[in-house]
Amino acid sequence: MAIPHSTDQTFRPFIHADWLLNSDAARELYHRFAASCPLIDYHNHLPPTQIASNHIFADLYEIWLAGDHYKWRAMRSNGVAERYCTGDASPREKFDAFVATVPYTLRNPLYHWSHLEMSRYFGLDLMISPATAETIWHEGNAQLPDLGVHAILEKFDIAVLGTTDDPADSLATHEQIAASGIRTKVYPTFRPDKAFGVTQPETFNPWIEKLSGAASVTITTLDDLLEALKIRHDAFHAAGARLSDHGMESCYFSPCTHGEASSIFSKARSGIAASTHEHAQFVTYLMLEFGRWDAAKHWTKQLHLGAMRNVNSRAAASLGADIGCDSIGDFSQARNLGAYLDALDREGMLPKVIIYNLNPADNYVIGTMIGNFQDGSVAGKIQFGSGWWFMDQKEGMEWQMNALSNLGLLRRFVGMLTDSRSFLSFPRHEYFRRILCNLIGRDVENGELPHDMNLLGSMVREICFENARDYFGFELDPTFSATERPETNAATKL
Repeated sequence: MAIPHSTDQTFRPFIHADWLLNSDAARELYHRFAASCPLIDYHNHLPPTQIASNHIFADLYEIWLAGDHYKWRAMRSNGVAERYCTGDASPREKFDAFVATVPYTLRNPLYHWSHLEMSRYFGLDLMISPATAETIWHEGNAQLPDLGVHAILEKFDIAVLGTTDDPADSLATHEQIAASGIRTKVYPTFRPDKAFGVTQPETFNPWIEKLSGAASVTITTLDDLLEALKIRHDAFHAAGARLSDHGMESCYFSPCTHGEASSIFSKARSGIAASTHEHAQFVTYLMLEFGRWDAAKHWTKQLHLGAMRNVNSRAAASLGADIGCDSIGDFSQARNLGAYLDALDREGMLPKVIIYNLNPADNYVIGTMIGNFQDGSVAGKIQFGSGWWFMDQKEGMEWQMNALSNLGLLRRFVGMLTDSRSFLSFPRHEYFRRILCNLIGRDVENGELPHDMNLLGSMVREICFENARDYFGFELDPTFSATERPETNAATKL
């Protein structure tokens, strides 16, 4: 339902068919090649329980705002009190507070994302503001009973979802999803970051007990820990997992013997926190093990590097983690990252790797690093990951693709992912695709690329869908195609 924001009969929706496409070449590339590709969202933080239960959202607050730290940051910057972000305000009050903030997000990606979400999910092609809040709340909520999680996955042609899961998590929910009959394949991703927590025995040891139960292994020694983690790694593989993931300020590489790692682990189990150096040694030891396991199973290892987390200690203490108080860090990346990749490469156990960089100052560092370890065994074996977190907006995406183009092979890029906790984030793939096509179209208009739409369109289709399909080796429902989809599912059609 398209509702103009005024009585002006010449009103044109802000998000229109050619939005962000500023040349004939860009428009042809997007509409002819990109728009029809199914989505492979290979890394996100969506809750598997909501997928298994086909969750129906109670209201627009729950589906649009709950847990969204991007929106909380903007609201706080706009002078909105915390009770309207993470506090005890009612869902409608929180919704109104964000809607009142949207007009102040001009030139922030939230302005783009918010209008795109309202358009693609609810057909509400109106300007978001307090003047339209009642219409949005009423019209959006009225449609939610028909927008359960499974309907959303079908609407946006989601071929694959890669959730992010702790080794101690049960995989029973993924079994339920696999048996549900939905077309979307939902696979877990192995993220063992809590295994590195030897500097905080008070949280590390309870997690060890949880892992012990999940693996049915009594964990007393380092060897017990490795056995339990390997059992879970195998279980993830049996559930369809083909990726691991690690979030770190920077890659660790501080050589560590088995005996040293055992001592560090034993001290942590007895309540003695590891030193900074011991922590680096322990992480290095485990990361090399994890790399070997990934290589043996032909998995892809994801390295998310560069986030400085919980910068506001007061907010972290009162509100917890992941509440919008993290920043880009200026950590040194090159030396340890190169040493880590080199150590696995020397053993012949370097898996496929995707490196996500949060600091754009390091784009060329990462762009050159990936070229050092391409070995001809897999096209694009080491990947420079898509613009991540603070960089998953127009400028950040263009910077990442320009660095990759200048230093590597853009055509081998495995493309976009949401990295999101929200089921309203799938239009970010459309956002990426429009930016990609506009970037290429601009080069065509400037005479820097040939005006060969079949050649360029093949590259677009590969980056949007085919490269990820082939690189990860996911099993897809056979109804998904890179070149066509049912008109009723074409969420980007206007």
